[in-house]
Amino acid sequence: MNHYETVFILTPVLSDEQMKEAVSKFKAVLTENGAEMVNEENWGLKKMAYPIKKKSTGFYNLLQFKAESGAVVEQLELQFRRDDRVLRFLTMSLDKYAQEYAVSRINRLKSEKA
Repeated sequence: MNHYETVFILTPVLSDEQMKEAVSKFKAVLTENGAEMVNEENWGLKKMAYPIKKKSTGFYNLLQFKAESGAVVEQLELQFRRDDRVLRFLTMSLDKYAQEYAVSRINRLKSEKA
């Protein structure tokens, strides 16, 4: 299985409920296409380095998942392009070193919460 992570920025005009609904929609796209969710993080409303579509802030989200083929990524990115709430997105395939770092980062975050 290949490991992927995607970061996407949602428009800041959304309410908290609308933002959570958008994230759950993209998670559903992944699970319907056979991907296994590894981690999900909501980084909150952040200021962007430069304006996108006349917006200077956005809701940042991270999804880490495992998938058998790149077809899952294609379906996810198609949904990103179709949704007006998404300002930007980036999906990356993780090599073994990035996977190790991601696992250690998740464990560190869990230990900080406890």
